[in-house]
Amino acid sequence: MPVPGGFEVPLWRAIAVYRVASLAYVCLVVARDADQYAHPLAAAALVLVMAVWTAVTAVGYAEPSRRGWPLLLADLAVVVAILLVTPAVMGGAALAAGLPTLSVAWLGGPVLAWAVSGGRRRGATAALVLAATDLGTRGMVTSYGLNGAILMLLAGVVVGHVARLAVSTEERLQRAVELEAATRERERLARDIHDSVLQVLALVQRRGAHLDGEAGELARLAGEQEVALRELISGAGPAPTGAADTPVDLRGLLGRYASATVSLSAPATPVPLPPPVARELAAAAGAALDNAARHGGGRAWVLLEDEGTAVTVSIRDEGPGFAPDRLAEAAAQGRLGVAQAIRGRLAEIGGTTRIHSAPGSGTEVELTVPRR
Repeated sequence: MPVPGGFEVPLWRAIAVYRVASLAYVCLVVARDADQYAHPLAAAALVLVMAVWTAVTAVGYAEPSRRGWPLLLADLAVVVAILLVTPAVMGGAALAAGLPTLSVAWLGGPVLAWAVSGGRRRGATAALVLAATDLGTRGMVTSYGLNGAILMLLAGVVVGHVARLAVSTEERLQRAVELEAATRERERLARDIHDSVLQVLALVQRRGAHLDGEAGELARLAGEQEVALRELISGAGPAPTGAADTPVDLRGLLGRYASATVSLSAPATPVPLPPPVARELAAAAGAALDNAARHGGGRAWVLLEDEGTAVTVSIRDEGPGFAPDRLAEAAAQGRLGVAQAIRGRLAEIGGTTRIHSAPGSGTEVELTVPRR
């Protein structure tokens, strides 16, 4: 997995610097031992090839779009080819004398590139390929060749591990930046809402708290919406009714909707549900009661049934009702109260919504949630 974002740039630049520095060391070694080579001019030509390939990889790896398999395989193949022709250029006598091969430390470049591009396993793979080729060209296992193989393997594993750590650090930093941006946006929205909507809701709640009838009900609803909106913009969520895993008695959540015009019938024993499910089911029932109050204009009845495998809340009113296709027409016109506040809530918690209505016969809404 490649290192994303800005952390990859220093790693690839470090590889380019390593290649240049190791090439300079190759030039010093060749200049010192050229008189012992079988073909000194061929050795100089190989050094020139190394210099050209160093420039090619420096340019290629600098562009993220080119750091794919074609360049990685070509990089490994060039170094393997140089190792294979080394015995013919140096001669058996020079190798038997223990002289270092022409590539010396320069052959570690592909190992580092593979490790940065793919992690520990890829770096170790490139190291094993080059180590096997280097030992094979010598015709014997020497301490110099064995030490070089071990160093390459360690370099591939360590650099690959560092690359994977850079991946993790980059991802965590990105998440932190996104979280900070979201927090700032929420704070900005909270300030704007506090200066407008929350103040209006609080004013309505204070002015109508001592009134009776519809004005008092409006004040109560305004107070509830103020609390809910404050929780939403603060990111705190609904106030917990107990421990996170402690079931909530749905009867208590539905009981707040009972009034002179809303009758609630519930079992005598508790109806426990997980807190998120209970809150969403009660909120959907409240939305159905709001619709009944606006369009029904009369009494409403709420029936809570615990069927063991499922919990059903039925809301019935004595209003004028509506045609079967009325909900589809309302959704097409952009009025999504039923679709989002009722059906959407039930769908999110795995429940179902059934609405029965006809002109002149009132409306009944059945909200069913299976127990899990």
